[in-house]
Amino acid sequence: MDFRLSPEEEAFRQEVRSWLEQHLPRDWEDQVPEGEAWDFTRQFARKLAEKGWVVPHWPREYGGLGLSLWQQLVFREEMAYHRAPLGYIAIGADWAGPTIIVYGTEEQKREHLPRIARAEVMWCQGFSEPNAGSDLANLQTRAVRDGDEYVVNGQKIWTSGAHRADWMILLARTDPDAPKHKGISYFLVDMKTPGITVQPLIDMMDNHGFNQVFFENVRVPARNLLGEENRGWYMATTTLNFERSSIGGAAASRRLLEDLVEYVREASLPEGRRADDPRVRYHLGEAAVELEIGRLLSYRVVSLQARGQVPSYESSVAKLYNTEMGLRLARRGLAILGLYGQLRPKSRWARLRGRFERQYLWMTGMVVGGGTSEIQRNLIAIRGLGLPRD
Repeated sequence: MDFRLSPEEEAFRQEVRSWLEQHLPRDWEDQVPEGEAWDFTRQFARKLAEKGWVVPHWPREYGGLGLSLWQQLVFREEMAYHRAPLGYIAIGADWAGPTIIVYGTEEQKREHLPRIARAEVMWCQGFSEPNAGSDLANLQTRAVRDGDEYVVNGQKIWTSGAHRADWMILLARTDPDAPKHKGISYFLVDMKTPGITVQPLIDMMDNHGFNQVFFENVRVPARNLLGEENRGWYMATTTLNFERSSIGGAAASRRLLEDLVEYVREASLPEGRRADDPRVRYHLGEAAVELEIGRLLSYRVVSLQARGQVPSYESSVAKLYNTEMGLRLARRGLAILGLYGQLRPKSRWARLRGRFERQYLWMTGMVVGGGTSEIQRNLIAIRGLGLPRD
């Protein structure tokens, strides 16, 4: 299959690349003081909004640019490669907004879509629970109808950005007697609603990104129900489908490998190793081959979508491969850099600004996030190979 892009798509890539080089310093993470990183992220989102690039993949009638699937791929590749800080807009632009476009009322679209497109609000995702992560349909948070409102009680966990978010997409059980996939509803919840408590979860990178969110008699207006009551599971699968091409992971890993190759060429390595050391060359060569495979698997997903097909197991293959490939790359980098590679970014002795230490810890979590490797292998076996569930 020929995955070469058209001249127009390559021109768009150059446009995105040139804009990023102008508006995002190459090593911005090292230039922005730690206490100012969040403000920098929000300012960058405003710059994207001025360009129309917060939601360039949305239809024009909802504030987007109506980019083709291949243009979207190019855009995401360049953003990931340049390490663009997209945390402020990601869930609203890629998950909440597209799901509202598909299932929302006109009132919901008017209320939420323009503000997402202008980078005025941040969203978080209230799906996972302590006993309902990989088995999401096992969630127990309840929403009980009371007149023109639903009363929500329960708990969510691993909620990225909940401590900063303005709104949440929430799954809650509205029919406890129905089969577990059929009694769930999908809500749009204002995070300032009384009864919501957010508690931080500090990860092994010593970052506060995740949170626990508790709901105690939280009253959500019935107009904030998205779609039909008890049909939330099917809408949730729509949301999850927006996250599965995995092209960003392949592009970010390519940038990391390029940094490693440049370092190996210019620096003296531990234990007397050199760039022409067979062990070093083996690790770099294997990583380069794996990166190309990961990129092509993501391109395959987009090629199916471009032909009007729904990638099922193909998305699971891309997600599984790219997250595990990213973890293998981190291990290779640590092997090449030696003990210095394990130092955190703040250490004066850290190599490559501690990026491989960060990558190893981050990717250890990413093989779990978005559906564990075990879940992806099950999906590939059932949907791709036709194997029985039991």
